[in-house]
Amino acid sequence: MTRALITGITGQDGLYLAELLLDKGYEVFGLIRGQDNPKYAIVRELLPDVTLIKADVTDLSSIIRAVQTVQPTEVYNLAAISFVPYSWENPALTTEVTGKGVLNVLEAIRIGMGAKAAGVRFYQASSSEMFGRVQQVPQDEATMLWPRSPYGAAKAFGHHLTVNYRESYGMHASSGILFNHESPRRGPEFVTRKITRAVARISLGLQQEIRLGNLDAERDWGFAGDFVEAMWLMLQQDVPDDYVIATGRTHSIRQLLSTALAQVGIKDWDGLVVQDSRFVRPAEVDQLVGDASKAHRVLGWKPRMRFEELIGMMVEADLEEQAILRDRTLLMPL
Repeated sequence: MTRALITGITGQDGLYLAELLLDKGYEVFGLIRGQDNPKYAIVRELLPDVTLIKADVTDLSSIIRAVQTVQPTEVYNLAAISFVPYSWENPALTTEVTGKGVLNVLEAIRIGMGAKAAGVRFYQASSSEMFGRVQQVPQDEATMLWPRSPYGAAKAFGHHLTVNYRESYGMHASSGILFNHESPRRGPEFVTRKITRAVARISLGLQQEIRLGNLDAERDWGFAGDFVEAMWLMLQQDVPDDYVIATGRTHSIRQLLSTALAQVGIKDWDGLVVQDSRFVRPAEVDQLVGDASKAHRVLGWKPRMRFEELIGMMVEADLEEQAILRDRTLLMPL
């Protein structure tokens, strides 16, 4: 049985990837950080067949112990502080987790597995945020990196380090340069989920407005469930490499708003959306759109879910969740 170790298993990608690997007959292990982790119960409920190991990517010794315990065939490093605005608030922690954490996982494989390290296949979750001030449209694997946030800079460090370990130690190490990918499991602090949850609450009479930053920013949005399949496909290749994973289509925040509001029958959203300077980035990334032709050609991967389907699914999930929370509140004794 193939053994997979996933860091960052509590995030949307970790949850979808673990489900995919379990369906393929893998034995799956997930790293979870700290005592009394608030997401522990969620992972246990959704993934009862995953073995959880307490470790922290900022602590090399704990990662070495985890690798030696699991003896993995494949390692997927998804751990990161991935909310870009927060990376300006705490750039040191972002660098420690999102950047140096990659080094620790690579070193844990190299040191902890010894002679077996060459047989371990490693996946690094790189990000389109590394492109930042984009130097070509669309962006592909050869596009120069110009990150515009501490998060993007930390991801660029981890990306280059993965290439370095591949070239220096002969490790089967691949990076997926993933463009924005969303799902109902996305955290509510991210703009897509912030919008779909707010739309659900407005529809149910629980909220009056949505406060957002730059409405003209454009992103290449896909479905997280589609993107984790690309991660797995990369580690099935004989030769490790780096791949852009994207839909190749962009939509603005305005289009996202219109699509989400249309799901609940609202076409005119004047007065519902307030632009708030607090949510504008110090250094904006105006447009990101990926060229995934290499992934199409080599991996045989293509996205399945369209943007409109994705946003519709997220709005429906938030409508259901918010209705349950509303009804539960109404039933609470005074």
